[in-house]
Amino acid sequence: MDGGPQALVAARVPGAAGLGLLPPPSARALPATLLADPAWTAQRVAALGRRYESDDRRVLATVWWYSASAVLLTPVTAGLATGRPLSARLADTTLYELPGGPLVAGVSAAPAGPDPAGELREALGAAVAAVAGAGGVRERPLWAVATDSLAGRLLAVGRALRAVDAVTALAGPVAAAVGAPLPAPRYTDVAGVRFVRRASCCLLYRLPHEPMCTACPGRPPAHRQVLLEDAAGLW
Repeated sequence: MDGGPQALVAARVPGAAGLGLLPPPSARALPATLLADPAWTAQRVAALGRRYESDDRRVLATVWWYSASAVLLTPVTAGLATGRPLSARLADTTLYELPGGPLVAGVSAAPAGPDPAGELREALGAAVAAVAGAGGVRERPLWAVATDSLAGRLLAVGRALRAVDAVTALAGPVAAAVGAPLPAPRYTDVAGVRFVRRASCCLLYRLPHEPMCTACPGRPPAHRQVLLEDAAGLW
């Protein structure tokens, strides 16, 4: 990555590489506009199916979007958290993948424009439409996945900056500015540690040999609480 606006953001975030703000040297660059390409998205979903030995397009598309949306939103959330807003436009964003396909980093090449919420709404809407077409999925659950990615990326950056309260407080106003159909992000505090209170299910557990996530909304609430308490003990 060159000395563009994201370099200034990354310099302010401890562990920026691990958060996906700095691409690994071995990663291959991809224009983020591909996220809005239904044919390319269908190919990625099919490749995921070969990896997991599954032909459930609905599940595979949701799992793909859960990962891709987090990478896409990393520059935006880090920019907001550090006071240097970055463009959310797909045309301004480059994604990076490792050999074998996983997306691991995203880089925005421009500062946010005069309507950052509009930029984010347009980017998410274009990508959601492509994923919905590739997986035969309704769009509304994919918007819920996006709001969890927004909340999760802000939480991750907030932890890195040791400013969890201040950074996660941005989630609600950002989602409100983007507007429907993006749901309001939610958090829950367990034993003094903040977690995303999921609005979506990534459906990963429906793939062969994959577990249910700790915070999965499909878990019985009491069971989820116990697991979150255990996870809180690791922080």
